[in-house]
Amino acid sequence: MLEYASYALVLFSLAMYVVLDGYDLGVGMLSLAARPERRREYGEIVATAWDANESWIILAGVVLWAGLPDVYAVVLPAVYLPLIGMLIAVILRGLGLEMHSAAGGYRQGWALLFGGASLAAAVCQGLVLGAVLTGPHQRDGVFTGGAFNWIGHYGVLCALGLVAVYLLAGAAWLQDKTEGWPRPEVRRTGRALLVATAVMAVVLSLLLPGADPQRFDVHSLRAVLFWLTVGAAAVAGGVAWYGFGRRPDWRPFAAVATMTVCGLLGLVALTAPVVVPPALTVHQAASPHSSQLFLVLGVGLCMPFVLAYNLYAWRSFRGKYTDPVEPPLPPPPVRTRPLTAPTVSEGGARTVVRRIPLVVLGILATALSQDVFGGVADWIGPVGIIVLGGTAMAAWIAGDRRDRRAGYFDADAEAERAS
Repeated sequence: MLEYASYALVLFSLAMYVVLDGYDLGVGMLSLAARPERRREYGEIVATAWDANESWIILAGVVLWAGLPDVYAVVLPAVYLPLIGMLIAVILRGLGLEMHSAAGGYRQGWALLFGGASLAAAVCQGLVLGAVLTGPHQRDGVFTGGAFNWIGHYGVLCALGLVAVYLLAGAAWLQDKTEGWPRPEVRRTGRALLVATAVMAVVLSLLLPGADPQRFDVHSLRAVLFWLTVGAAAVAGGVAWYGFGRRPDWRPFAAVATMTVCGLLGLVALTAPVVVPPALTVHQAASPHSSQLFLVLGVGLCMPFVLAYNLYAWRSFRGKYTDPVEPPLPPPPVRTRPLTAPTVSEGGARTVVRRIPLVVLGILATALSQDVFGGVADWIGPVGIIVLGGTAMAAWIAGDRRDRRAGYFDADAEAERAS
């Protein structure tokens, strides 16, 4: 049953990515059509949490690689080119966003790079989705297709549909976070994007049985679940239609997020337990039980921290965006060094001597963990690994804090400035 826990982690991570990174990709694409004076504002709205939003797709990739390796082995070679294109677009998008934010004013080049890379990333993701849904060419769990098999009519439609979803999420997020967008314009743009998203969803749903090589059972419990998700998505769409241009401003984004999650659940209801069409199931693609246990524990412990970061960012930057007025920086504080400060060589020697055993402990913990989760566990158990790693980390942090109070780091900095 652990393989289904890994599958659930993949689905949860993908849903979080589409909902969270979807809105900031949508904001980036909407910035291409915005007035120049508004583009910097759009970037600043996204800059508050975009890096945490993208961490969800990293978690999904890790779980897929370690928990469902056969899926990884079949899908990755089939979509190398659009996936590489997506990664390049994500890098350029982050570059444009951060450089524009640090420029201190509007810079057309960085703004256009942010918007264009957002569009490129969304298109590449849609092409990857279309390639997966239409079934990569495979034989006995090995990809047998070509480098350009991901190109197809259904993949192009998936790209257009995903762009429409992201634009809709971006418009809903802008209503929640900005004041300068007039209500009539919000209503027109949001409702137009909602209609476009609904049309693309209907088209993709009608064409899916012909594009997907697996057989869909429409007379069973999965059909009931599918239509329940469709009904919930329709209700959420009605809420979004009514909420665009009206208060409370958070309502359209909540409705769009609900629509997105319902769409993913509906797709899972139709296809599960098949992960890669036509017949590669979760059970067939799963890694050994020991790897599943290690994965579920490791990623399961990481997810609360990522969620906590998201919640912290949302709470810290809640409310409407306002252009910050930065006061002049105060003069740097002058720190006086005590006469008994340790020398550079003394501080460096102590730090090196103390960190050598900590590194050895870390290597030992890594080596022993392979035996523990591989079923050997002759010397130490999972609890011992956690205690050992936590002790080494606590000792490292405590040592660094003690060195900082003692002035070792200041001595190193002064030595570097003197040289």
